[in-house]
Amino acid sequence: MAGGVGAVTGYFVKEMIARNQLGSAEEQAKRICDEANRTAEAKKKESLLEAKEEIHKLRQEAEKDNRDRRRELDRTERRIIQKEESLDKKLETIEVREDALLNKEKESEKLQQNLQLLFSQQLKELERLSGLSSEDAKQLLLKNVEEQIRQETALMIRSVEAEAKEEANKRSRNIVSLAIQKCAADVAAETTVSVVALPSDEMKGRIIGREGRNIRTFETLTGVDLIIDDTPEAVILSAFDPIRREVARIALEKLISDGRIHPARIEEMVEKSQKEVDQHIREVGEQAAFEVGVHGLHPEIIKLLGRLQYRTSYGQNVLRHSVEVANLAAIMAAELDADIPLAKRAGLLHDIGKAVDHESSGPHVELGVELAKKYRENKDVIHGIAAHHGDVDPQSVEAVLVQAADAISASRPGARRETLEAYIKRLQKLEELADSFTGVDKSFAIQAGREIRIIVKPDDVDDLASITLSRDIARMIEQEMDYPGQIRVVVIRETRAVEHAK
Repeated sequence: MAGGVGAVTGYFVKEMIARNQLGSAEEQAKRICDEANRTAEAKKKESLLEAKEEIHKLRQEAEKDNRDRRRELDRTERRIIQKEESLDKKLETIEVREDALLNKEKESEKLQQNLQLLFSQQLKELERLSGLSSEDAKQLLLKNVEEQIRQETALMIRSVEAEAKEEANKRSRNIVSLAIQKCAADVAAETTVSVVALPSDEMKGRIIGREGRNIRTFETLTGVDLIIDDTPEAVILSAFDPIRREVARIALEKLISDGRIHPARIEEMVEKSQKEVDQHIREVGEQAAFEVGVHGLHPEIIKLLGRLQYRTSYGQNVLRHSVEVANLAAIMAAELDADIPLAKRAGLLHDIGKAVDHESSGPHVELGVELAKKYRENKDVIHGIAAHHGDVDPQSVEAVLVQAADAISASRPGARRETLEAYIKRLQKLEELADSFTGVDKSFAIQAGREIRIIVKPDDVDDLASITLSRDIARMIEQEMDYPGQIRVVVIRETRAVEHAK
């Protein structure tokens, strides 16, 4: 019973406490809501004030901008008005000047008419006094002026040519002498035979073989004539093709060193010698290109360069000549600020056609152009090859330099030999060309064909015409003849007065 009363009492007590706590919480929540409403109202009023201040500020700035723009528009409007006023004043001035110009133009027309009338009257008076019409006087004046101009022109041409020749000769001598001093090349003698030494004369019989089978096999395989005569301890290899002769020489030396000489061994040695010569040709071509500093050549062009080692022209080794031409052309190109690599390349390849002229028909210039086109050389290099003997007119400085370097290398002392027959024919043709011109009395080729002296008839050729004659003969020689170096043309006009005392 007591426990139940306690439980009921506790329940009521707890309920009373809960009601008191609930009431406190409701009061507190109400208080918090009131405070929140007051805070929100305050912030609302504060935001409204700030917005009003911002609007006022923006309105003031806008009004300031409008005032500034109105001031700027006023200034612009004043400037436009001032310019309009200035333009009006200038227009008025221009109109006044136009009126003045029109008046002056009318006055000048009147003056011109008066002058024309005076000129006509003076012209008639002059014609009456001179007895010549205006057209006759004009022709006479033109004729006199023409003769005077012709004489002055000839004198001027002679003076200018003399100065130009003096300056050109001076500069060209300096360039050429500098190029020659910087370049040195060996000179090889032309030959069509090779001598192979033997250890003893007994070796000759072994070379001939039984019934001559060894020598026949050797000559058939190499294409070279093997000459065995009374020369002690030596045999001679004769062939026009220097490469075949070199293959035969190496093969024969190998057979003599080996001692076993029979047809099978000969065939084996000739094959090995051919491979060695091919390898040597390639190495020589590469060495020449490296020596000159020309890169990027086609492998077949390299081989053709190597073949030039075994080719001579008038006793001059063609490969050494090509290297020399490349160096000379490069040195002169450097002096003239031309394309040095192009000059080198064209100079090195200018005689490439001579590598195949034993096998193909046609001039070596045409063969060289065909080879250069075949292996896709530069068009400027091809032009240098085509123009180096004057077959086509040089169109570039480098082509002219290759032509000059070729002439220098070929004509320097000791570089080439010329047969007596060809030399005499060249001198005869030189004199015949000079004699073919009108007014020439006699001509003489002197200084080994380096100079042609021409005696003209003084009654047919005057001093001025002799200048033109020398130029025409020089041009004819350039077109009709092939010659190393240059030929000096000297025209001599002599007047003799003869009288007899009786």
